[in-house]
Amino acid sequence: MMNYEEIDDIGDNHIGDVTKTPMRADAFELSDAEKIEKIQANVKEIMETLGLDLTDDSLQGTPRRVAKAYVKELFGGLNPENRPKLSTFNNSYQYGEMLVEKNIVVYSTCEHHLLPIIGRAHVAYISKGTVVGLSKMNRIVDHYAKRPQVQERLTRQIVKALQEALGTDDVACIIDAKHLCVNSRGVKDIESSTVTAEFGGAFKNVDKQKEFRDYIKLETKF
Repeated sequence: MMNYEEIDDIGDNHIGDVTKTPMRADAFELSDAEKIEKIQANVKEIMETLGLDLTDDSLQGTPRRVAKAYVKELFGGLNPENRPKLSTFNNSYQYGEMLVEKNIVVYSTCEHHLLPIIGRAHVAYISKGTVVGLSKMNRIVDHYAKRPQVQERLTRQIVKALQEALGTDDVACIIDAKHLCVNSRGVKDIESSTVTAEFGGAFKNVDKQKEFRDYIKLETKF
């Protein structure tokens, strides 16, 4: 078993080399309501340990609010029942170039310090005969972001989910995000951001990658 210093080093290095979110086999034996009750009690204990007065009007509802936010919102993507259905359609208009959905807002949580990750995802695919609704691309990003995450894994999960839905390897994702575990603690570098990319199929070609990045740079005007 690793000691605490070794665990801290792994956290700071943001190692994340698996696509699957680490989950226990009994992860869904408790209902959402039961999880909220347990988390509420634990948050209450944390706050009391910090010396906060939970009889204060401003604080007394915090444990339950945090518990509900964890189960229903921030980490709602852990529950496979919340995974969006990625209905696909025939590419009847025979569009054969890449389709890019850019500037998808990412709100996630760093699994090392449980602090926010905030950024943008850019997703592209080339149809092999089927297409997916545009909003579904946003929803799949949001679903996998709503977990304790490392950005490397999130990027790969998004690509894998769309590859499976579309029946093609020709999917790519780039994420540019700020990690508050870096920006607000530790080194406290408020300017830095983290960029990750996953290129599948045709996107392994450097020309396709350049084309994708050129699409991202385009200014959207209304």
